Amino acid sequence: MKISPKFKEFFINGLLLFCLSRVYLYLKPSVLIKYLVYKLLFVFRLLITSSFSYFCNPFLAIVLEDIDLNNLPQHVAVIMDGNGRWAKNRGAMRIFGHQNGIKAVRETVESCAELKIGYLTLYTFSTENWGRPKIEVDGIMNLLVKTIGDEVPTLHKNNVRLKCIGDMNALPDSARKNMEKGIETTKNNTGLVLNIALSYSGKWDILQASKQITKDVMSGKLQESEISEELFDKYLSTFPAPDVDLLIRTGGDHRISNYLLWQSAYAELLFLDDILWPDFRKTDLINAIKVFQKRDRRFGKTND
Repeated sequence: MKISPKFKEFFINGLLLFCLSRVYLYLKPSVLIKYLVYKLLFVFRLLITSSFSYFCNPFLAIVLEDIDLNNLPQHVAVIMDGNGRWAKNRGAMRIFGHQNGIKAVRETVESCAELKIGYLTLYTFSTENWGRPKIEVDGIMNLLVKTIGDEVPTLHKNNVRLKCIGDMNALPDSARKNMEKGIETTKNNTGLVLNIALSYSGKWDILQASKQITKDVMSGKLQESEISEELFDKYLSTFPAPDVDLLIRTGGDHRISNYLLWQSAYAELLFLDDILWPDFRKTDLINAIKVFQKRDRRFGKTND
């Protein structure tokens, strides 16, 4: 019988932690060693209940100690705001902030994948952003091309599926082709779905869905009586993602800026006043999830 590599990894890690627990019981270790063994045993619990990747990231596992792994948001959306101000605070051009925001993107994707969150949607470039200075727009598009090329192999290795939402036809050829290549490479992956919102707006999404529904009704493919909220969801660019559970905005502004308007109807909103996007890290995502888990989500109903 062939034993899978993951089973081997699980068995070895389990054996290691079993031995450490024997040390705890028989050698009367110091308080520090007891604490370390306790933390390692917690990592082992996460190994069983969630993901093998936790073993490679014990710091994250310790941070997660008071997170309810059974009450995680299944769709997290992020408005990555503050890149320009971050650069300005350092006397640099705005594109410098966008470049340094890549690390925050990487850590957020890694954390969502490790937590087995189903969907992550990142507001990368809005339809309104086309009105920014040409030098900044060109810099963002060039950065997009490079970043997709650099990151897709890692995404693919970690079973992340890449998807683009928005008007891809508005993108420069190089950016669109690189994005299409990344989508094709990762299309069969079954882990985290990473939605990159490019040339996107919530109004655009609702409008394009409405146009497609109208077209299908006129062609006889769809009956007017069949139109419902559930059917409308299927025409949105985010389908089959569920509605947004948690929407995070960095940078201090308290608005959703034409982002996922339909999908965020009952999202928990979290505005981070003191964090600009390039400074956003895994611990900030964990803290956001802790806030989410303390919210009383009633969806218009009562708890009585």
